[in-house]
Amino acid sequence: MPAFTEKDLSPDPLQLFAKWFAKAKQTETKNPGYDHTACSLGTASKNGAPSVRIVLLKSFDPNGFVFFTNYQSRKGRELVENPKAALCFFWPSLGRQVRVEGVIAKVSAEESDAYFSSRPRGSQIGAIASAQSRPLSNRKDLIHSVKMLEKKFGEDPIPRPANWGGFRLAPSKIEFWQSQASRLHDRFLYSKKSGKWTSERLYP
Repeated sequence: MPAFTEKDLSPDPLQLFAKWFAKAKQTETKNPGYDHTACSLGTASKNGAPSVRIVLLKSFDPNGFVFFTNYQSRKGRELVENPKAALCFFWPSLGRQVRVEGVIAKVSAEESDAYFSSRPRGSQIGAIASAQSRPLSNRKDLIHSVKMLEKKFGEDPIPRPANWGGFRLAPSKIEFWQSQASRLHDRFLYSKKSGKWTSERLYP
C-alpha cells in the first residue's frame, strides 16, 4: 500500500472521508455483492450492553452521517436510550478502514419523508410490514402482511410510517486506518474539541 502520511490529511476529516468514500465507490463496486456504503453500527443499551450490525450510509455532510431504520428496532430503541454510537467502514479493495464516534439524534421528519419516498415501493411496504427485531412465528405471516399492504395501497403513494426514519451521528472522533506491510499500519485520529478538529498519528 502507498504511504499514508501527514501530508495526505485535510484540516477537516469530513473532506478526507469524502475522498476515501469516492475512491471506495470506484473500487468496491467492482466486486459483486460489495457495497461501499455498508458500515458496522455499534450501539449500547442504557445499561451498557453492546450490540453491532451492518447498516447503509445514505448521506453525510459536516453535520454528520445519516442512516435510516425502524425506530422500534433494537438499534432504534438503544439509540434513543443511549444516544452515543460508533460506525466502522472497511473497504478491503483499498485496505482502508474509517472509525467514527459521536452522538446520535433523529433527523427531521422532512428528511425522513424525502428519503422514504425515494425508496423502491417494495422497500416502502417492507418497512411497514416488518416489526423489526421483534419475534416472528413464521415467514408466512410476514408475506401475508406484505400482500395485504400491497392490496391496501394499490397504486397510491405510500406514506412513511411514524416509527421509521433517520438518525444522524454527529462525529466527535474520526480515525483513518490504512493497511501496511508487517501490520505496521498508518493510523490518524481526528478529535473535535470546542468546535475545532485536531489530528494525531497513532501506533498501529
